[in-house]
Amino acid sequence: MSVWNAIVLGLVQGIAEFLPISSSGHLSIMNNLFDMSTVDNGHVFFDVLLHLGTLSSIIVVYWQDMVNMFREVLGVVNLGPLAGQRQKHYPSARLFLMIVVASLPMLLVLPVKELIDGLFYKNVFIGIMLILTGCALYISDKMVQGSKTGTNITILDAVIIGLCQCVAAIPGLSRSGITVTAGIATGLRRDFAVKFSFLMSVPVVLGANILSLAEAVQKGIDPASVPAYLVGMVAAMVSGIISISIFRRFFDKGKFGGFSYYCWVMGVLAIILSTIF
Repeated sequence: MSVWNAIVLGLVQGIAEFLPISSSGHLSIMNNLFDMSTVDNGHVFFDVLLHLGTLSSIIVVYWQDMVNMFREVLGVVNLGPLAGQRQKHYPSARLFLMIVVASLPMLLVLPVKELIDGLFYKNVFIGIMLILTGCALYISDKMVQGSKTGTNITILDAVIIGLCQCVAAIPGLSRSGITVTAGIATGLRRDFAVKFSFLMSVPVVLGANILSLAEAVQKGIDPASVPAYLVGMVAAMVSGIISISIFRRFFDKGKFGGFSYYCWVMGVLAIILSTIF
């Protein structure tokens, strides 16, 4: 793999992973139409590093939140306050619990992982999913935001958002777009819906990376391509940090219309180009 190829794929991964436009859909389209392949050409390890790069983006942006959760979880374990006091004195620990609850439904994806992986090669299907993503984003703009945050989000809210994250495993559906829309629908405040969406992706991406790393070791890692892989990972991390900042700014203002139109246009183009190439 060339360094240029790695940079382009890293930028696409970082930008599309956090903006509500589906990173899996864009990478699949680039792979299918322009043969900029990663996994199919034996670059499984590169795919792992790309996701590690975007995972690093979340950690950088939400570092303080993650530190607070870690400290408060330890505080609950060590001090063992009464159940009625935990919500008041340990809001970050409660947020951590909700993230765990929201992440558990992703286990439902494992039995159908092969079926979902097969959809990555169907541009028409991906195009349709991008159009549906645009519809979800358009609807989210029309919703009235709620007032729930980490102190009063319920287990049911977390489960609903987690189930939507499962559905977003389908290529062409934006994980961030779908989960944030679900968050607002359950009554979350807009800024907290964004934070919860990104934080709940950390255990999911980490778990998926562990599984993919085992696969990469089995298939073998090309030492000559590792420098290009690392450059691509850095590109994914930097573009990811920028994308999160853009996402938060747009969503706080309730302006997702532009992303809706983008997804609609890309969806239609994917369908049209799939009939040409």
